[in-house]
Amino acid sequence: MNASPVTFHRRSADALANPALSATLQRLTGRVLVAREAALERLPDADAWRDRARAIRAHTIAHLDRYLDEFCQNVEARGGHVHYAATAADAVQFVRELAAARGLKLAVKSKSMISEEISLNEHLEQAGVRVVETDLGEYVVQLAHDHPSHIVMPIIHMTQQDVAALFRKEIGATDADVADVPSMTALARRVLRSEFLNADLGISGVNFGVASTGSIAISTNEGNGRLVTTLPRVHVAFMGIERLVPTPGDLAVMWQVLGRSATGQNITVYSNVITGPRPKGPNGPEADGPDELHIVLLDNGRSRLLGTEIAEILYCIRCGACLNACPVYQQIGGHAYGSVYPGPVGAVLTPGLAGLEAFHDLPHASSLCGACREVCPVRIDIPRMLLKLREDGVKAGHSPAWIGFGLGMYRRAAVRPALFRAAGTLSAWATRLLSRKGWITSLPGPLAGWTQSRDFPAMASDSFMDRWKRRKPGARSDAR
Repeated sequence: MNASPVTFHRRSADALANPALSATLQRLTGRVLVAREAALERLPDADAWRDRARAIRAHTIAHLDRYLDEFCQNVEARGGHVHYAATAADAVQFVRELAAARGLKLAVKSKSMISEEISLNEHLEQAGVRVVETDLGEYVVQLAHDHPSHIVMPIIHMTQQDVAALFRKEIGATDADVADVPSMTALARRVLRSEFLNADLGISGVNFGVASTGSIAISTNEGNGRLVTTLPRVHVAFMGIERLVPTPGDLAVMWQVLGRSATGQNITVYSNVITGPRPKGPNGPEADGPDELHIVLLDNGRSRLLGTEIAEILYCIRCGACLNACPVYQQIGGHAYGSVYPGPVGAVLTPGLAGLEAFHDLPHASSLCGACREVCPVRIDIPRMLLKLREDGVKAGHSPAWIGFGLGMYRRAAVRPALFRAAGTLSAWATRLLSRKGWITSLPGPLAGWTQSRDFPAMASDSFMDRWKRRKPGARSDAR
């Protein structure tokens, strides 16, 4: 993941200047959150399911080395191949070499955040392999030469009219082709059908790997995932090293909470379990499935997080619920984060994987309201980790000098009562001087960022301590 040369504040300002984007985001995320609540209500004792899901993820990450070994052994025993990629470059190099060795020229892809993380499409195109996204949202993103803005809903930032205009421009759609959403879906299906039939390489992500069986589980709401993983003669599946569960029973638990949290469904429409390539029977290979299955286990910084104070982010199952609930994401969308992983999860995962040097601003992209923690199906404490990363950023010198100076001045005043009272009196006088009808519409200097989008209240003329001293002896408080 490479940092954008444009700062997060600039990207956020650009997003906030587009009121239609915020309206679209709030409408769609709100709809999904309502569906999530309804889906959880249909699950008996939903909190117990979430507790169990968290326990599975915590146990797996705590014993990741053991389950990785077990998973690799079982994949190989069933005819598959496992390739460990320490870095994004290693993962890309493997696929490029495989494509060259097998003469693979056309790749069809189902949705994969890992492939976005390593910029796989661009690298394969440079190597002479044409890559076609087949998830409808990802297909639209590819046509637009864009990137997904949500983990689950790649084109949440686009309207129906945006997609219609894109289809007219890029694939020559007629007015009838883009008359409504079903018509556009049918057009994409017609265009993609020949790609499925002619592709010699299928590329997918992996939602979960099952250690005890060597299986990979892939969850999609479109049938493209099944075509990608069965029609081409070679299937390459990309999987983060943390995306394991110990047993099929544990997978069933994760599936119960994944669909409900991601889209408000009881379970994702296409929930597939793949174990090995096409098996060979007594009369030769069976009719369905690829000749080769390759699973690329990507580290790319994940192992560095193990044992740290932000290792809990590896529990994430990529449902996207934290994005839907986040008031910051609802205002600015995914592109403002400048990362493959936007929203609260990305504000922790991205600097965790790529380093604070390049992404030190992302942990500040939060109000710390805790909504992300409340909706997370595995109860990840994202606010705690955001605070830890903010602390690390300050220690590394990434905070603006004026913030460090201001906090230092506050610390010195806070431990000296007389100085603290004098500072409070001076501040109250200054804010009243700047205010109009009790509100300041424009703060000076670096504080102006606050009043760009909201007013700042003037401080009270007398402090709490002043009011306390004026209390009559023996008076009782009405507070409860």
